[in-house]
Amino acid sequence: MIKDRRHFLKASGVLFTLPMLESFGKNKNEAKIKESPVKRLVCIGSNLGYYRKAFYPKQTGRSYKASALLKFIDKHRQDYTVFSGLDHRSGNGHNNWDNFLCGNIKGRYSLDQQVADQIGHLTKVPSIQLCSGGLPSIQKVSFTKRGIPLPMTDRPSVFYKKMFMSKEDIARTEYLIKSGSSSIDAVLDQTKSLARKVSKDDRKKLSEYYNSVREVEKRMARQQQFLKKGPTQKIDYKLPPYDPVAPSLMLESQEIMYDLMALALQTDTTRVMSLFLAGLGQVFTIDGYTLQAGYHALSHHGNDPDMIRDLIKVESEHMKCLNRFLTHLQTKKDAQGRKLLDSTIVLFGTGMGDASVHANKDLPTLVAGGGFKHGKHINDKKHLLGDLYITLLNQLGIEADSFANAKNKMEIG
Repeated sequence: MIKDRRHFLKASGVLFTLPMLESFGKNKNEAKIKESPVKRLVCIGSNLGYYRKAFYPKQTGRSYKASALLKFIDKHRQDYTVFSGLDHRSGNGHNNWDNFLCGNIKGRYSLDQQVADQIGHLTKVPSIQLCSGGLPSIQKVSFTKRGIPLPMTDRPSVFYKKMFMSKEDIARTEYLIKSGSSSIDAVLDQTKSLARKVSKDDRKKLSEYYNSVREVEKRMARQQQFLKKGPTQKIDYKLPPYDPVAPSLMLESQEIMYDLMALALQTDTTRVMSLFLAGLGQVFTIDGYTLQAGYHALSHHGNDPDMIRDLIKVESEHMKCLNRFLTHLQTKKDAQGRKLLDSTIVLFGTGMGDASVHANKDLPTLVAGGGFKHGKHINDKKHLLGDLYITLLNQLGIEADSFANAKNKMEIG
């Protein structure tokens, strides 16, 4: 996790240890973040995993032959690294998908939110959590420092309005924020009053609640500051006349979400995003061919070759969408005139190693961009996936020497 620092006072030969002072560590982090050429993090995860024999190349190193799935992004080979053998050592089970960005324990402080808490204040939207093809009200991918799951947006039109507000949207949002501020004040006053009447354990719970409300209050104040700057720059992007929120329209949703994500990064509206690729019972028709079973059923293929063939068809569509996104980041520039892919880390992976048997070992993982020396397939069974996350945090200028149960930074390149 992000390293805390203790500071000391020395007087009359006695050394006093002060409590953890957030401001000291934070200031040092801010300097490193400002100096780092890498500014952004995008995390993309599929909760049904990927068929590993189709994802992993047979060879390691730089001279590997592109696998059945990687062939769709092979033109970007020098901009990404493929990892095999990594996982969180979290045990097996379908619910352990939620560990994708958390480490070995479900609901731990997720990677994206650790980054958002360090750099989110620099943009209008600290972070955004997106979902294609799922049930955002019950599925989870991002968790706060206190283990609270963050809601996901599955409507591209809602994502668009949140990122690129008109004057009318800004006026309405300002009104809602001001109304919410008065409500928060009332809640905090009631919390203080109630704390004097309850037990010690209840006071602790109220204190946690109080702090959570304070966090919301700070975010609202920060959002007001950005709203005062007026509308964001004009975006030349036409949304479709409908929101593809139905699970059967998952692939169409992905394309739009990726387009909007690239625009959000280009305009520096946000620097931290996660996209959850869900897997339910939807039966896709791809290139005129209707698959023999739903996506979730295909992932539980039981080594049936026909089921595996259709599963790879779905996963190939995921890779085509990723290719489109990477191409956007290669061609679009950031405010400094650099390719977005050079200043953005893209983490593409899963918390599910083999959905057919609910195994959470050996998680297919890919890291693109972010200023690393890429072009390799690295098979590593010694490190944890969290060790890779330490490397990503450090690349963003965030001081960290551990992540969940991981404590050994990995090398990329």
